Amino acid sequence: MGGGPVWSAGIVPLMEPEQEPVLLSEDSDGARVLTLNRPRSKNAFNQVLWYSLAEALEAAAADDSIRCVVLTGTGDAFTAGQDLNEMRDPTAFEGSEPGYMRLMAVIESFTKPLIAAVNGVGVGIGMTILLHCDIAYMSTTARLKAPFISLGVTTEASASLLMPAAMGRQRAAEVLYCEPWIDADTAVADGLVMLAYPPEELMPATMEVAHHIGGLPLGPVVATKTLMNASRSQAVAAARMAEFDLFVELVGDMTVDQ
Repeated sequence: MGGGPVWSAGIVPLMEPEQEPVLLSEDSDGARVLTLNRPRSKNAFNQVLWYSLAEALEAAAADDSIRCVVLTGTGDAFTAGQDLNEMRDPTAFEGSEPGYMRLMAVIESFTKPLIAAVNGVGVGIGMTILLHCDIAYMSTTARLKAPFISLGVTTEASASLLMPAAMGRQRAAEVLYCEPWIDADTAVADGLVMLAYPPEELMPATMEVAHHIGGLPLGPVVATKTLMNASRSQAVAAARMAEFDLFVELVGDMTVDQ
């Protein structure tokens, strides 16, 4: 893995240093709404948020009163992706597994429907996480972007596999190499989201679907998702690991070049 760091498992606290909750949770008629809550950072993922979301999803999977999870963000952003300020700090990951790897392993094995309500800008993981959602809706004012190559790295979240599957190979290549902003209508056409709604209608429309799923019997819900994911689960995990190895190698090369 080149000059990249060596990771080991560890425990990460669930609060930021200023003691603000980075993730909000609310249950509603069989659905659990998880809201990314770092608005000053456009809900960018740091180690605390990666771990908090992973643990919240594990808790939702184990709770028989919950049938599905809705993921959204506070403020004017869904998520701006990885917190780049933290990435520049070599001590941020000492003694802990990268939170990204922790979360993605949980998402890939999550047994209940995951619904995204993209309320604002989604960059990097803010776009690629939609490929793992069972249903995604988007505000008409939101935009998506995948700026991996211009940042000197490559895809993550198994996007190298899932983007061509969702969008077609040529469109996926255009999005990855040219890095355009993707508006809501284009995201629907690309197969990244199901429908787009005006901002004030996004959560009501999302929750109507979530509440419907929330009223369904748990066993068939879990069985159906298991069957839908069975044919791709190993390929998705393999793609994520291959991406991570190359990502770390590229980051190491950038460090050497500097």
